[in-house]
Amino acid sequence: MVTVLDDLDDLDVVGQAGDGVQAVAEVARLAPDVVLMDLRMPVMGGLEATARIGTAHPSTAVIVLTMDEDDDSVFAALRAGARGYLLKEADGDDIRRAILGVARGEAVFGPRIAQRVLAFFSGAPAHTRGATPFPQLTDREREVLDLLAHGLDNASIARRLVLSEKTVRNRVSDVLAKLRARSRAEAVAIARDAGLGPAPSAG
Repeated sequence: MVTVLDDLDDLDVVGQAGDGVQAVAEVARLAPDVVLMDLRMPVMGGLEATARIGTAHPSTAVIVLTMDEDDDSVFAALRAGARGYLLKEADGDDIRRAILGVARGEAVFGPRIAQRVLAFFSGAPAHTRGATPFPQLTDREREVLDLLAHGLDNASIARRLVLSEKTVRNRVSDVLAKLRARSRAEAVAIARDAGLGPAPSAG
């Protein structure tokens, strides 16, 4: 990929990373306009790295470049803050157009991905709306978010899940980063909007 990008005269490759942690660190160090992000990376996955970059460095746009074209991956990436989503079959011209597009503030998707996104927002495929909420979260993080939405504090969550309070604090921080929430209260509101937390009263 670096070789492909180096051949494009109007783009400069300023850095590269082998995992999500390195990607976040390189963005902090180099402040690039655009990041090409793989979803499948060691140490920290692409979804979490995208969410962290979006929270800490909102001026840097992330384009996901991956082999994954399932709905869960696409919409998890969008929820994490990706501004573009391309499949690895994209050629150099497609990648160049995507990079320049998101740098201008546009959202850019490969052809098959664009069809899915448009269909979703037009309400066509009902099954996508029944997907598991917050697929960017791990099962444990989703449990923590659900308990937050039920109004539990860290100590209560720790007792319920048989975890230390420090572990719960770390999980809550991870959840906030992935949801791009600025506070626990905002995370709770997002969770309740998605159906987590107590059921609404009948009367």
